Amino acid sequence: MGNQEKKKRIGVYICHCGGNISDYVDVEQLRDMMDKEENVAISKNVMFACADSNQKEMVKDIRENNLDGIVVASCSPKLHLHTFRNVAQRAGLNPYNYVQVNVREQCSWAHSDHPDQASVKAAGLIRAGIQRVSYSEALEPVKIKAIKSVVIVGAGVAGMRSAIELARMGNEVFLMEKESRAGGHVAGWNSLYPTGTSGEELTRKMLEQIRRIPSIKLFTSSHVTNVTGSLGNFTVEVNVGSHGEEVLKLPAGAILVTTGFSPNIPDEGQFSYGLSESVITLPEFKKRIETASGKLNIGGKEIHSIAFIYCVGMRQSGGPNKYCSRTCCTSTMHASLELHKKFDDMKSIHLYRDIRTYGKQEVLYDQASKQGDLFLMYKEKEPPVVTVEGKKVKIEVTDHLTSKRKLEVKPDLLVLVTGMEARDDSKQMAQLLKIPVGNDRFFNEIHPKLRPVETVINGVMLGGSCQGPKNITESIQSSMSAAAKINALLCKDSLEMEPIVARITEEACTWCGKCAEVCDYDAIFQMETNGKVVAGVNGATCTGCGICTPVCPVDAIEVAQYTNLEIESMIDGFMAPVKLEEKLAEAGTESSAGEGLMKEYPGIWKEILKQIEAEPLTIPQIAQQLQQESQQITYHVMTMNKYHILEAAGMDDDHAYFLYTPKL
Repeated sequence: MGNQEKKKRIGVYICHCGGNISDYVDVEQLRDMMDKEENVAISKNVMFACADSNQKEMVKDIRENNLDGIVVASCSPKLHLHTFRNVAQRAGLNPYNYVQVNVREQCSWAHSDHPDQASVKAAGLIRAGIQRVSYSEALEPVKIKAIKSVVIVGAGVAGMRSAIELARMGNEVFLMEKESRAGGHVAGWNSLYPTGTSGEELTRKMLEQIRRIPSIKLFTSSHVTNVTGSLGNFTVEVNVGSHGEEVLKLPAGAILVTTGFSPNIPDEGQFSYGLSESVITLPEFKKRIETASGKLNIGGKEIHSIAFIYCVGMRQSGGPNKYCSRTCCTSTMHASLELHKKFDDMKSIHLYRDIRTYGKQEVLYDQASKQGDLFLMYKEKEPPVVTVEGKKVKIEVTDHLTSKRKLEVKPDLLVLVTGMEARDDSKQMAQLLKIPVGNDRFFNEIHPKLRPVETVINGVMLGGSCQGPKNITESIQSSMSAAAKINALLCKDSLEMEPIVARITEEACTWCGKCAEVCDYDAIFQMETNGKVVAGVNGATCTGCGICTPVCPVDAIEVAQYTNLEIESMIDGFMAPVKLEEKLAEAGTESSAGEGLMKEYPGIWKEILKQIEAEPLTIPQIAQQLQQESQQITYHVMTMNKYHILEAAGMDDDHAYFLYTPKL
């Protein structure tokens, strides 16, 4: 470590990002500046670095100029790190000899009010990237053999459905359930929207399927006590039986967590909950509807009017549950409709903050409104005031739908609409698996859109409502997505892991154990080599977080791609003086047609302007005249419109397409 030879031929690519960067950062001057940096063989500025055409050009540059490192100054590495790693790989360059510099989120967007300063900062960041890639290493992925078995923790609908799919894909499945029966909360529910199937029937059918598949082993009254190993080779210790009579050690290539949720229970006295039989929660109310026949009697009283108070324990600006539970509004509407179907002469009053019956569930809100349900809107700062006298309930509410009129409601029954919370044992599970929980106490995925079912621990996936409130369909969809991810990993002969992991200099290490103490992933262990006790690193478990490096008293640990040499050289590059010849024009000023805000733009834009110079044309007409795909012309026209190069000039005679003309 520390003796890495510097790269001699580096390529630098600075992206306009369609104006997102070049409107505020002087990309042309930076291109010329970087061209003079030591060991830089090529320096270019490009309109869209991620475009297929530019990727092909980069591959060509790497091959023809024998580049041994590349730097792309563009957007966040979260978006295109793998894009440009693949470019390097296609050109025959090791993908870890590539560095991406963020000059959009960290420069042009953050400093749009000071373009000159944004350019100075961008220059420092690009120089830091050049210095870093100068000392980058050609790394190879860590390869491991995987066991084709999966442990699923939680046998609700999400866990059972994913177990069936994983087994069908050829994996052995161990399905663990803490309760004495499988099915979770859904097993105790009656009619489900929109099919009308009961939850009991749904879970029973899944359970029958599971029993017919020999590669699925279901364990009830069981709980996980310990987890060791890493992706491809976990060992999960499970206590089986209500009294923990037997301890099993199950081998697993991956683990899927589908532990579900807990229903929120109101505090005693909250809206008079617990002070009267006439105040109950929504789950309790649904049970009463299902079991009642003829007439609805609760607490010895015949019920004819029901009031629902929404968002109880949810969306609290000052409480623990600041999130919306998403499913409560739909569940309440459905319960009200079921109430009217089963019993005559019923009145429903809904006291709500917002109605969130999203998607197709909006039909329920429409049906409830048409059947005569009354809706009163309150604000969080003015919640309903509930008083109870014996079996009588009185609710005072300020209704914002009637100009803040103060109304009084006296229903036979008050139902508190509660939502989903993280399970009480989720913290314990998070500690066992080393996965993070959010402020809402649900398990956290890596990214809600890009990696929605993966955790920071390779091989540990999430599914269902253990991530946050979901309805049955959403829970099953997420668990099946996790099942597909797991199978994609385990179906390979070997797994390739990110090689950006901690490394030990054995000559310097004296094994004090401090690195192992701070490691959250149990990736560092004690070992003996050449008669000396030193630290070792499990490359399959290590995430490259770097928490071990600052605690080492003899500086014997560093993380690949984040070595002392690379980081120190980046600092030197960033701190080097920057001199700009001139300031950019102020952002936001419009210019004449054909110039736009950017200093240069694709040649096809000039061709488009030529076509619409004489008369306004539609996108299909422009595409036909230029013999280009309509989709490609649409992209360019929309971008030109954004930067005031052209504008819409009404619609064609058929009112099917917009006409476009140069912006004067």
